[in-house]
Amino acid sequence: MSDDGHEQTGHENVPSRQRRRFPAISSRAYEHPADRSALVALRKLSGFDTVFKALSGLLPERSLRLLFLSDSVRVSDQQFAHLNDMLRDACYILDLEKVPPMYVNQDPQPNAMCIGLDEPIIVVTTGLVELLDEEEMRAVIGHEVGHALSGHAVYRTILLFLTNLALRVAWIPLGNLAIMAIVTALREWFRKSELSADRAGLLVGQDLQASMRGLMKIAGGNHLHEMNVDAFLQQAEEYEAGGDLRDSVLKILNVLPRSHPFTTVRAAELKKWSESRDYQRIMDGHYPRRTEDKETSVTDSFRESAAHYADHVKSSKDPLMKLVSDIAGGAGNLGGRVRRGFDGFTGSAPPQDRPTDAPPRDDD
Repeated sequence: MSDDGHEQTGHENVPSRQRRRFPAISSRAYEHPADRSALVALRKLSGFDTVFKALSGLLPERSLRLLFLSDSVRVSDQQFAHLNDMLRDACYILDLEKVPPMYVNQDPQPNAMCIGLDEPIIVVTTGLVELLDEEEMRAVIGHEVGHALSGHAVYRTILLFLTNLALRVAWIPLGNLAIMAIVTALREWFRKSELSADRAGLLVGQDLQASMRGLMKIAGGNHLHEMNVDAFLQQAEEYEAGGDLRDSVLKILNVLPRSHPFTTVRAAELKKWSESRDYQRIMDGHYPRRTEDKETSVTDSFRESAAHYADHVKSSKDPLMKLVSDIAGGAGNLGGRVRRGFDGFTGSAPPQDRPTDAPPRDDD
């Protein structure tokens, strides 16, 4: 951003509104509780990063860097200058001292990623560049810079490596099962890390509507005139609350192989966070600093994560989550609820839970 308050887009000078900057902000400020607890624990492990980086000889990172350098366009003042301005602006807002290299890769599929062990690199596809407008793209670049600040690139690279390894050793039954168990756990963590990065994108763009539009476009293409934010968010609510226990199981099976949460869920989660006290405190300048990271308690972080999941189960409208909440709360007649939830598998009516002449009960 220039000193005169105008932003260089690479095409023309356009007025740029002032955005808040967050000096020395810790990534803990915007990280999802489940993501934060895992990262705090990993950062506390002495030599953890050293061990992971020692694996760099086994990982395709060097090959990937050479591939992007030779067969993609590196963002700079000479190439995709408007993206370069947004990248530097995002790093300035989140106070990321070293600007990671960014590449534009020819791919019609809209996508972006941040990978790397030694140093993170950001890659965006042409499909994404062509799909999003300036403010939507700013949120995406902020999302990727958030990954870099949190250190997600290291673990994302490990996930890619283990996923490829699982395919290679698929013929070894026990070896494949062990690796896939790790991959499944990493995917669950990474889905939460995506929610963290969405928050970072909002802190950079500071435009909730732009973030919403970007997620809608990723889901439905460049047809904004045919889409509506409120209706899109309503889909997330219907997805969570709809169906019975069979649908709850299908939701779990559908999400397990994914590295990203479903787009409607991401939009709903981001809107909820934007309305939270945590977000407002950050915008007011009250947030944890990086100098405090070493003093962070692993126990406290896991306690916050556990509390988040407990609140999620308690407040969720999903039939399975409601059942879990009822079990935890000691609700009665659970056998009948389970049978009714899965009614339809056999096509027969569920057995009666009590005599037909018994009076109705409140828990029905």
